[in-house]
Amino acid sequence: MTRFAGVTLIGAILLVSPPVVRAQTSGQDSASTLSRDDSASASDVKGAIADSLRLLFIEHTTRILFQEKTRRELGGPFFADYVRSLHVPRTWGDGDRWGVNYIGHPIHGAAAGFIWLNNEPGSHDPELGFSKAYWASRARATAWAAAYSLQFEVGALSEASIGNVGMRPGTAGWVDHVMTPVGAFGFMVAEDVIHRHVLTRLESWTDNRLVRAVSRTLLNPSRTLSYAAQGQMPWARQTGPGR
Repeated sequence: MTRFAGVTLIGAILLVSPPVVRAQTSGQDSASTLSRDDSASASDVKGAIADSLRLLFIEHTTRILFQEKTRRELGGPFFADYVRSLHVPRTWGDGDRWGVNYIGHPIHGAAAGFIWLNNEPGSHDPELGFSKAYWASRARATAWAAAYSLQFEVGALSEASIGNVGMRPGTAGWVDHVMTPVGAFGFMVAEDVIHRHVLTRLESWTDNRLVRAVSRTLLNPSRTLSYAAQGQMPWARQTGPGR
């Protein structure tokens, strides 16, 4: 099987998985969903897996569209080159820019973490606060982000299989394995603070839908990415200001 055929097959598998449709309250527009809490009644691991697969599809599609080095490696034997790309890192760095390793990867890890939280009951309850239950829920989300990161780096649907990252010397390092989950935890907590306090104040000042949508999208980038992966508007939220 050629790598192009492998990528086509992966895309088909991801696309046939329908997005999880969460109930919308009648009469609410997508920009006002920040003021509701419709958490699932039970943990939905299958839903988290399906949403994470769609996040993978978004990220790998972006890599193929915007990275010439990724497109260059799409030819050749898929499985043989994938195996040759798997290595235990020997260095910290992987040749990527600082912003990619210390901002980009934590954001995509936090997006995976928020996907887990969106499928865990009560995780968005505004009464949760920074309690023991809050930190436990964010720890579980970080564990999910770590598993997602490991798959993204070396799994069957990974940078190693799609683009052969690791085959060339200096393209595999420990930085992503460490910074993605650690940074994800930091981004999730930071975005929770912004979500609860900055957006609460901002939205008390204006009812303008555009201002609310743009502020939610830009000030909570990881949440934005996670909701896009779930087939919802990027500015949709399960809970938040406006209660």
